[in-house]
Amino acid sequence: MKTKVIKIGNSKGIRIPRHILEQSGLKSEVEIEVKDKTIVLKPTSKIRENWESAFQRMSENNDDILLDKEYLEHSTSWDNEEWEW
Repeated sequence: MKTKVIKIGNSKGIRIPRHILEQSGLKSEVEIEVKDKTIVLKPTSKIRENWESAFQRMSENNDDILLDKEYLEHSTSWDNEEWEW
């Protein structure tokens, strides 16, 4: 599909047909970048989206254990009494 670049104030833009928007998942806000002289538009993603399910899977797989077990063996009274885990 071809479309024209139009003047919008001091900038330029394009009109994106509704069916293209529906297929792409683009809403009111997009991420825009240029790769190899190509403009790429992507739907914005929410920060930390899907983290809850990722943490749940980590817990189920026992991947959420403390990696530095030696730290616990050499902890100080401050670590045990003052620090809030």
